[in-house]
Amino acid sequence: MRAIRQSAWGEVETMALAEVEEPTPVFGEVLVRVAAAGVNPVDVFTRRGQAYNRVLDLPFINGWDVAGTVVGTGYGTTRFRPGDRVFGMPWFPRAAGCYAEYVTAPARHFALMPEGLGFTEAAALPLAGLTAWQMLTEVAAVAPGQRVLVAGAAGGVGHLAVQIAKAHGAHVTGTASAAKHAFVREPGADEVIDHAATEVSAVARDMDVVIQMFGGEAGLKALECLRPGGVLVSGQAAWTPGLNERADELGVRAVAYLVDPDGAGLAALAGLVAEGRLKAHVDAVFPLAEAAEPAPVNRCPAASARDP
Repeated sequence: MRAIRQSAWGEVETMALAEVEEPTPVFGEVLVRVAAAGVNPVDVFTRRGQAYNRVLDLPFINGWDVAGTVVGTGYGTTRFRPGDRVFGMPWFPRAAGCYAEYVTAPARHFALMPEGLGFTEAAALPLAGLTAWQMLTEVAAVAPGQRVLVAGAAGGVGHLAVQIAKAHGAHVTGTASAAKHAFVREPGADEVIDHAATEVSAVARDMDVVIQMFGGEAGLKALECLRPGGVLVSGQAAWTPGLNERADELGVRAVAYLVDPDGAGLAALAGLVAEGRLKAHVDAVFPLAEAAEPAPVNRCPAASARDP
């Protein structure tokens, strides 16, 4: 099969289209013919050796977001049948190899695609969508009437977090540059703050939940947006010195979080899509072979490499 294989950690020059062995599903796994693979910021960081490379080996096939059709099953797999249209985020943060024509993974790493959703849109949803879903519902336990601040609300996780929080009845405030305010409001943000022109912690107060994918000084300032007992859920909390100490001083919580594969969470996202309450934004679409070429535009928050 064809795949985009990486020979060293670095820039796109380390990647090339190659012929590799087609995977075979083992017990509990499915074989999926890839129709589209999502491209996320974590793919870029991983390619450069800046993300989860301690659990990865070279040569490496990048990509965790995938949508396609089940074409084979391993022994004991009853969740899906050949012909089912599925999407998922298999194996994360271990290698999933989604920049390829076929992928194998445990059946529980996938969910059925909702009717009417195309492969391209489905491939843009799993990693960012599960991150937002798990942060909001499993860690923060967001409830109707709560006040949620989504930092970076125009990003991949951010724009989905806005929609998921609204679906749970929250009042949602997002931060984004002025040029992206309309994009953030369109899926339902009640308020939008220009983080480039305004000190967010000065105007966003008494939040029950803050969702944030970055850390550093911004993470420390985000704590000041919370009411006593509120929670910051951050993708970078573990790398922000003094965050937990500052949270204790303010009487709030700071939780570091990394997404994991979850078929039940994917099914919940599919339900929101079917109800018209969740939609992933796709920035660009390009052939699989071009995934190894320099991007003429920023292909994040979400993009899809289609086959062929």
